[in-house]
Order: sequence, then C-alpha cells, then structure tokens
Amino acid sequence: MKYNFKKLMEIVQQLRHPKTGCPWDNAQTSKSLVPNFIEELYESIEAIDNENYEDLSEELGDLLLHICLQINIAAEKKQFSDDDVFKKIIEKLVRRHPHIFADNNASDANEVKKNWEMIKMEEKKQRKSILDGIPKSMSSLIVAQRTQEKAAAIGFDWQDSQPVFGKLVEEKNELLQAINSNNDDNIEEEIGDLLFTLVNLSRKLGFDADTALRKSNEKFTNRFKKLEQYYKDHQIDLQKSSLEEMDKVWNIIKHYKNEVES
Repeated sequence: MKYNFKKLMEIVQQLRHPKTGCPWDNAQTSKSLVPNFIEELYESIEAIDNENYEDLSEELGDLLLHICLQINIAAEKKQFSDDDVFKKIIEKLVRRHPHIFADNNASDANEVKKNWEMIKMEEKKQRKSILDGIPKSMSSLIVAQRTQEKAAAIGFDWQDSQPVFGKLVEEKNELLQAINSNNDDNIEEEIGDLLFTLVNLSRKLGFDADTALRKSNEKFTNRFKKLEQYYKDHQIDLQKSSLEEMDKVWNIIKHYKNEVES
C-alpha cells in the first residue's frame, strides 16, 4: 500500500460513500467538523511544544484527515476540488515570493513580510485596510500580534523595544487611575490596553505572545499539581491551608525546580 495524499483521499471518499460509508463521517458537514479541526491543531501545537515528534507525526496526520474531509465535502457539493486547493496555494506562493520567482529583491525576513502584506493587500481588492482579513475567532493574543505585525509592515512601529517599556508604565498608571475611579468600563479598557502593549513588547523582543502565555499556563499548572501532591503526601487538607502557608510550599517547589535546572 502506498501511504500518500492520494491514498488518504481515496479512504476518505470510502468513508463518505452514501451507501457503504461510515455513518459518523457521512453525518459531518464543513461546520460540524470545526471543533475537532481546532482540537487537532492544538494537539499538534502541544506536540511541537513538547518536542514529541512521534506524536507530532500522528497529529499532523489527523490534521491532514480534516483537510481531506473538508475537500471531499466541498467536492461532493461541486464547490471546489483538491486540484483547486493545490492550484491556489502554489500560485499564491509564487506570487508572494517575487524575490524568489521574479526579479524583486528582499534584504531580510522583515522585508519579505512587508512585501507579502502589500501583495496580499493588492490581491484582496475588497479589503479597505491592511488590517482586514485577520480571523476574529482566533485567540485575542494572536489577533493582537497579527494586527501589530500588519501595521509594522507599512512602517507603523517603534524601531526597538525600549519605547514599549515606557508605554507599559503609561498603561499601568492609566489602569490604576481607572481602578481608583471605580469605573468598570474604563478598567476593562485599560486592562485590554495593557495586554495589547505586553503583546507588542513580546513581538519586539522576537517572541510569540500566545506561545509565551501558553508556556506560563503550563508552568503554573505543573507547579500547582506539585503543590496539591505535597499536601496529599503530608496528609494536610489543602482547602484549610492559608494563602501564606501555600505560598511557602509554592516557593519551595519553585526553588527546587530552579536548583535542578541549574
């Protein structure tokens, strides 16, 4: 058996056969598959974060399955075919890399990104702003970073990270003023501005804000589970412990981890 895209498409077509196919696969629509599609994407990201390449090879296969399902469902409705999908992505890559496939020059990755956004803007005639086209269903951190990257592509950006630190102080002070004035709408707005500025700082320092926060979430979760295990091992009721006591254990766990890593 040949293990390739063609074979996978053939199997998906069998699964989607109206008479002899799988009842579950036949019941799916483009929209009904979206939650599973997103889940498979995040499982792939988790495998990348964990550098578990055996899992990654499996998760990428699951993603390919969803792509094949989406193509097959569209083909059944005569909306588009797999040839249309490949044609569009190949033509797009050639168009948006004129420094490779034409005579344009790009000195570095930033110049490439700038050219990409400008070519994309030219292609999408219906878009009135360079910021159009960012899916609002994505994580707000990712939306913030993509918004800033698109604005930076036309030069609306600080040269380095230093001014962002000043902006952080400004936003922090505005948040404190909003809290002191007890204005809930203003507090929410200033929290958003502070988060947006933190995303900007992350971007200027060369990091993806969503990835950074995901790692912090994981770090907190791991330490909290160790905190729970400590109380369980010592037969102490965690819920009856004070914050000061829990904080002492937390710092012990944190200190121990730092010592092991050093």
